[in-house]
Amino acid sequence: MNFVAIILNLLGVMAGVQESLPSRYFKSKGHHGRKAENEPPFTEKYFSQIVDHFNFNSMGNGTFNQRYLITEKYWERKNGPIFFYTGNEGDIWDFALNSGFITELAEQQRALVIFAEHRYYGKSLPFGQESFNIPQVGLLTVEQALADFALLISQLKQELGASNCPVIVFGGSYGGMLSAYMRQRYPNLVAGALAASAPVLSTAGMGDPRQFFRDVTSDFEGYAPECSAAVRGAFQRVQDLAEHQAYDRLQSAFALCKKPSSPGDVRQLKGFLRNAFTLLAMLDYPYSTHFWGDMPAHPVKVACEAMLSGPDLLANLRNTSGIVYNSTGEQTCFDLYSLYVECADPTGCGLGSNSLAWDYQACTEIELCYESNNVTDMFPAMTFAPAERLAYCSKRWGVTPRPGWLRTQYWGDALSTASNIIYSNGDLDPWANGGVRTSLSPSVVAINITDGAHHLDLRGSNDADPASVISARKTEANLIAQWVAMERLRLK
Repeated sequence: MNFVAIILNLLGVMAGVQESLPSRYFKSKGHHGRKAENEPPFTEKYFSQIVDHFNFNSMGNGTFNQRYLITEKYWERKNGPIFFYTGNEGDIWDFALNSGFITELAEQQRALVIFAEHRYYGKSLPFGQESFNIPQVGLLTVEQALADFALLISQLKQELGASNCPVIVFGGSYGGMLSAYMRQRYPNLVAGALAASAPVLSTAGMGDPRQFFRDVTSDFEGYAPECSAAVRGAFQRVQDLAEHQAYDRLQSAFALCKKPSSPGDVRQLKGFLRNAFTLLAMLDYPYSTHFWGDMPAHPVKVACEAMLSGPDLLANLRNTSGIVYNSTGEQTCFDLYSLYVECADPTGCGLGSNSLAWDYQACTEIELCYESNNVTDMFPAMTFAPAERLAYCSKRWGVTPRPGWLRTQYWGDALSTASNIIYSNGDLDPWANGGVRTSLSPSVVAINITDGAHHLDLRGSNDADPASVISARKTEANLIAQWVAMERLRLK
């Protein structure tokens, strides 16, 4: 995240705030930093990719440089399988350096490893700085991304003399959705898929809009019921101050760089705070991580300790959000509109150009109409109904969302007709119940990971791993080995 500069006329107030924040929240910042316990020896390369796979007249002859990472370190050349990561909504290095299970498995099964960056993310921009202009952004679709991966797989197999090497695709979250879709759309190229934490049902409009924030709340209630009660109480204090237009008090309580001055600013504050709890729940790993910023081990536990640390609920709520937004301790004030961007994804789009790409996707194919209601969850009532999505997307991007499109394109509730897909989900992950939790056939397998957060199984082995994820990885490894063996027979 790009943290904002200090507002000079608030320096005195902010210094007092900084002293009140526990020092354990101030950790070195790892967002987009190249941190990993055991960095795999990837080589960064670029592939001349077709801009528009489906229109030969418009921009069908245009190309762009798609970035990918590759390592042959573990590969039994021309014979071992190919493990291909279907890149998702961000810089591909971030995913490569936080998916150590893939390289560990590659060493066991002598595989070539490739991490492919998704078009419009990271450095894979089809139109450079103009990629997010209209109409150029219109070529950011799931279908185009899958075709990118298919062409890249085909070309690299040819160039590397790997025509008889079975391909297994991997992905986490949206990347996990893409892995499942690759197996469904291109079974001629892909022998199997590990779709980790892939919310293939909820993002296709088949879920309960209350589910996500209800499950975030459950994570905190699971640590201590009084924790969620404290969060509710803190948000109620925010609401009370807002109703009395006590904007000076809100500014000082939350160390805001700029004083709120409207209901819109208050809504932004609520979204900013709610987003912190979303990230804490998603990244509730049993050890410290440097994936989407720095997180301590067991961040939900750390957050609850902050929420229950004293009688001042607003200070506790500020300190809790600081775990996410002020991990360096360098922030002396929070700029609400720089640190959090409200968009078509109520769970957060992130920042920078990647956030533009995800916002567009959430306005077109990816349905993310989640809401909090302060009844089934601990957060303020903040709706994001289809009508609100339509209004926002029409104004922001000039597009009309297509409800049910992913359900039509990628089989919706008929996933049992697919084959060779693993859907893994962690019980601590608020995305889990938007995915497949029950096996649908002998080859469409659901693996549920007790005490597992967002695609924990894709991360490298760690001494703090729960037994459940160790078992899950063994099951995944065995299934993948079977799929590779079956594909070898088919190719011969």
